[in-house]
Amino acid sequence: MGTDLNAPLGQNRKTRSSKSQKSGLTFGRLSLGVCALALAGISVWSVVKPTGLIAPPDTKIVADAAQPGEKAVPDPAATPNTLKQQKTSGALSGAHVEETLTDDGSIVTKFSPKQRDGEGPAFIEVGRTKGQDPRLATFPNDELLEDSPQGRLPVTGPDGLRPMDQYARPWSGARGIRIALVVGGLGLSQTGTQNALRQLSPDVTMAFAATGNSLQRWMQEARRSGHEILLQVPFEPFDYPDNNPGPHTLRVGLDAKKNLSELHYSLAQITNYTGIMNFLGGRFLSDAGALEPVMRDIGRRGLLFLDDATSAQTLTGTLAGTIGVPHGFADMVVDDQIDRTAILKKLDELERIARRNGGAIGVASAFDESVAAISQWMDEAGTRGIEFVGVSALVKDPQQQ
Repeated sequence: MGTDLNAPLGQNRKTRSSKSQKSGLTFGRLSLGVCALALAGISVWSVVKPTGLIAPPDTKIVADAAQPGEKAVPDPAATPNTLKQQKTSGALSGAHVEETLTDDGSIVTKFSPKQRDGEGPAFIEVGRTKGQDPRLATFPNDELLEDSPQGRLPVTGPDGLRPMDQYARPWSGARGIRIALVVGGLGLSQTGTQNALRQLSPDVTMAFAATGNSLQRWMQEARRSGHEILLQVPFEPFDYPDNNPGPHTLRVGLDAKKNLSELHYSLAQITNYTGIMNFLGGRFLSDAGALEPVMRDIGRRGLLFLDDATSAQTLTGTLAGTIGVPHGFADMVVDDQIDRTAILKKLDELERIARRNGGAIGVASAFDESVAAISQWMDEAGTRGIEFVGVSALVKDPQQQ
């Protein structure tokens, strides 16, 4: 209804005032209705969603979150929703981690600092990979050592980590032609050892004679340069004692306890090695009764065994395969003739074997001629698509089969 223009001014004002009051009343009722619906919505939401605005969730503390490499184990005295955590370690060893499980299944994680165990810097290891952090290459992993009357011996860690894996030289993992070159006899000659460490590529595996001198110093230098290393243990040859590998030689005539004692003496000379390589030993390695307890001990300690393949009667492959010890055989002794030209020809032959089989292992001694020929040949062979690897990459490993 329109405004009567002829009506008195006061009457029009009275009419507009009346309409305004009615509109305000209507708007007020609508506002009250919306508020009521909003309140009702909140109430409904609170009922449907226990974590709503009315009250905090009823939470249960699970425990400190498990760190990498740890397992959360049940606590017999705890409630079904509570777990007791083993000792923390790894990347979060300096953090207190609290997980809160809400009634709707969500987990809220709270991190707060805590005191680390031990002293000094924390070296964080993310995941388990083969090889050692280069910053720590000269230091042994204490969890992979045990004390004995002969000294500290390598052993598989409590989490299954083997020295063979910890101290291996990393490689690409790509399919291709791979060659492992092992130079032995290090530590017997100071000048020869120094020359080998100075000239040879870090891809060469160094084998230290347990009867050598200054082994700890040489080992640290080799590891610092990036070499994978083996320990050469003396075994009885067929012409013993005319050909004597030295003190603490393992012999067929000794009982198992004595041979293990001699083995442990050699093992304690250095650390940070991936496995054992025989020094001589034709007779011992062909006697199953003498060899078996030694091979079992090597396998239990998480080490590999490399046979230099100089004896046709060796039983190392048969026993290692039966017991489950990582093992390998050299495909060739490249310096059976101490002549540079002859050594280069042998290395070429080793390359042909590798191309045929996918990989090959060559062994040599730390003679000046051998070191010079190997260094020269590796520089050339690297341009032909060959990848040089540590010997641990080419042995038969039961855990990888």
